Amino acid sequence: MVFFKKSVSPSLLAEHEQILSLFKGCDVNNDGKLSKDEVKAGFRRLQSRFPGFRTQRAFKVADKNGDGFISEAELDELVDYVLDCYEGSNVYIYK
Repeated sequence: MVFFKKSVSPSLLAEHEQILSLFKGCDVNNDGKLSKDEVKAGFRRLQSRFPGFRTQRAFKVADKNGDGFISEAELDELVDYVLDCYEGSNVYIYK
């Protein structure tokens, strides 16, 4: 089951950087960490079919200290989770 729309992307590194940038842009209060609502907004921008579910799973994977936020240090874990969700497919980032 695919949870994201597909498109061609030049490289996995470029995708990683795009997704990282997308989620950093979702930090609307600029506190340097992502709340569940901010992560959910990121999944919506990625056109996830199930943004609430993806957000819950992302926090289980990326929120290593269990504080309820994705910190700057945990952000790479979030991006890796997004990339793992659709291994073999490419993500198209909607702006």
